Amino acid sequence: MVLAELGQKITGAIRKMTEAPVIDEEVLDAMLKDICAALLESDVNVKLVKQLRTNIKAIIDFEEMSTGLNKRKIIQRSVFEELCKLVDPGIKPWQPTKSRPNIIMFVGLQGSGKTTTCTKLAYHYLTKGWKTCLVCADTFRAGAFDQLKQNATKARIPFYGSYTETDPAVIAADGVDKFRREGFEIIIVDTSGRHKQEESLFEEMLQVSDAVKPNNVIFVMDATIGQACEGQARAFKDKVNVGAVIITKLDGHAKGGGALSAVAATRSPITFIGTGEHIDELEPFRTRPFISKLLGMGDISGLMDRVSELKLDDNKELLDKLRHGQFTLRDMYEQFLNIQKLGPFGQIMDMIPGFSSDMLGKGGKEESARRLRRSMTIMDSMCDDELDSDNSVKLFNKQPNRFTRVARGSGVVPQEVADLLTQYAKFAQVVKKMGGIKNLFQGGGSKVNPMQMAQLNQSMAKMMDPRMLQQMGGMSGLQSMVKQMQATGGGGLAGLMGMGGEDEAGKKKRGGR
Repeated sequence: MVLAELGQKITGAIRKMTEAPVIDEEVLDAMLKDICAALLESDVNVKLVKQLRTNIKAIIDFEEMSTGLNKRKIIQRSVFEELCKLVDPGIKPWQPTKSRPNIIMFVGLQGSGKTTTCTKLAYHYLTKGWKTCLVCADTFRAGAFDQLKQNATKARIPFYGSYTETDPAVIAADGVDKFRREGFEIIIVDTSGRHKQEESLFEEMLQVSDAVKPNNVIFVMDATIGQACEGQARAFKDKVNVGAVIITKLDGHAKGGGALSAVAATRSPITFIGTGEHIDELEPFRTRPFISKLLGMGDISGLMDRVSELKLDDNKELLDKLRHGQFTLRDMYEQFLNIQKLGPFGQIMDMIPGFSSDMLGKGGKEESARRLRRSMTIMDSMCDDELDSDNSVKLFNKQPNRFTRVARGSGVVPQEVADLLTQYAKFAQVVKKMGGIKNLFQGGGSKVNPMQMAQLNQSMAKMMDPRMLQQMGGMSGLQSMVKQMQATGGGGLAGLMGMGGEDEAGKKKRGGR
């Protein structure tokens, strides 16, 4: 994400401040100069940048600070809080209600990615267990219904539209009535794209709104126009009751920071941000986790929420095996399945303190997903005895022809099968140590012997790529992350599985094959 460049510049400025031998006014001014320059480069309004600088200077008063205070921590916290204020409108967004129809109407400029975002949002709610559908009321742009139809079919989402009806208000009303009768919970209505100067299209937007009476109107905004977002958002808000904003194309333009801060200035809550072209590249926008990820501090609570959705603790059979330190190749396969359910690999990387999706390099996200699928293909070519054995490595080493058979069946070379078994052996070793720690799976991190927990952390650290461990801040960083997971309710199995899944993608996510 291009916004990562902004985060790196701000993080670099804070790091220079923390490394200074003495923290004084001169060091603070130098840090603020770098932060303000980074924000201005990201097209944040100069008035907002000036206000941020003034607020931080007002909080940090070196003359009144007592000698015992940690000045570095206070400055870091102040920068974090002011950055949060920059993109937080202070308005709580509308939330849909289960077991009843929730009508969401999309409006936006032409070319902002509105139709694609409709499908992304419908897919997002679909994965959360909602019954979702799409209605195409865009009769202005040629091919709009075909595009929505193609996207919805690919995502397996019901849709409604018409090639013959020319009145968008009629199409919208008919589509909403149809899906209401069929018991759909999320009904998303796509409307024609427009510019704020086009009064006829604005009139059409109001007619559609009157016809369907939406519970929420979402304005889709293109991040590439930067701080000009403010004027557009205000123009739409004056015409229709915009309840939320989705900002698209944040993955490909340097003006994303300006777009976020400009929309926040209109006091319209940003609910989602588009971070790519794929259907699952739509992220819920929460201010503090967003700034935390931007500065490389991760989003442990968000990660734990995703892990908890997998309901790992419901797998009693697996829990019992882990208590006894048992871990088979079939268990590892199941964890790879769960990693795929967590979402795009780049998003998961952003949630881990010290990491970002940019660390994967160009095409790195796709390569990581490809390696995961390749490992699963190798295990698909194994027989039940190999998958369920307590010592699969020994089984393969006793009968080397198994390497050749599995390699042929999965279309790889025998060495790749051997590499997978080496990875599995490391996982199994850690699980065995976990099984020997009393109270580890009782959901209470405070009950675990601290010395045994430290030994487990050291075992995990040995399994990790040294560069990844260094990026997390070494052993202290790993231990800090574990504590954060326990603080967010991840002290039981889910916390441990989440902790395991961060470094060696396939390590400990639970599910069913």
